[in-house]
Amino acid sequence: MIDKVRLRMAEEGIDALVLRPSPDFRYLGGQGDGYLVLPLRGPLEAAAGPLEAAALIPSSARRVGVDPEMRAWELFSLRLKAELVLASVALAPLRLLRGPAEVAATERAASAADAVLLMARELAWFGTTERAMARRLWAMMVEKGCEEVLSVLVAAGEHSAVPRHVPCDRVINPGDALLVSVCGRWGNHCSEVARVFAVAEPPEDFEAMYSVVLSAQRAALDSLRPGVTAAEVGRAAQEVVDGSGYGRYAAGRLGRGIGLGQDERPWLVSGDATVLAPGMTVCVEPAIYLPELFGARVADVVVCTPAGAERLSGSSQALHVLDH
Repeated sequence: MIDKVRLRMAEEGIDALVLRPSPDFRYLGGQGDGYLVLPLRGPLEAAAGPLEAAALIPSSARRVGVDPEMRAWELFSLRLKAELVLASVALAPLRLLRGPAEVAATERAASAADAVLLMARELAWFGTTERAMARRLWAMMVEKGCEEVLSVLVAAGEHSAVPRHVPCDRVINPGDALLVSVCGRWGNHCSEVARVFAVAEPPEDFEAMYSVVLSAQRAALDSLRPGVTAAEVGRAAQEVVDGSGYGRYAAGRLGRGIGLGQDERPWLVSGDATVLAPGMTVCVEPAIYLPELFGARVADVVVCTPAGAERLSGSSQALHVLDH
């Protein structure tokens, strides 16, 4: 892998990479805190802090790739006179394709997230708050071995129609649509799974709308295969939603890459010409949000294989009615 990285560095005219804890850091084998420095020639070395990292950069370096998540004080601490560029210029194309071990790790992460949402069905939801249930799910993820909880969403009733809702003290009541998602990192790899529940009984017209969301995801999965662009996959899902009459209420993004980071290329949106290939992993997440009423989003991690899309998070997507 290091040889491939150095080849990309040479193509981009980068003399050294400096990485802090991040997806790029983990891609090169970084663990815990600290920094990694990879010169174009010489060994990959670890450093405790930015000053120590700066000492490992060859004095002849004229162009240095820095981690996209590097903070301003870290950049100043490096005290580099070289031109600074993002390390992702070299690493992003390599990280698009994942080997068998990486796909297996992503599958384990997806299975763990899946298991948390399956256990969530057995919890007592009636009369509790979004915030309390989000904390409960957060704890369950940690108990499941999650190394870092990246996000937990619990959105009830009209809040399920708010794409970036933050769980609050809103009480969960019978008749509510309930949107629940968990995103975390297991074994260095990220996964997100989102499911939709109904509390006691679904709201009027909710099931019809939810069926459109499921159909949109199926259309995306049917079109996801090697040689197809990310934009084409997104378009397949969008056409289903548009044809249903819900087009104006659809989420702007139908999915995104996921792996060492939770938001990566490719993006399943119009304009992303990334050609899909075996080994790419994406989170396919169509959603429809009806303001002030309810929303529905289903998210699953899939891998592109020579035969097409393979879903790594395998729990049922059928609308589950919570009875307690």
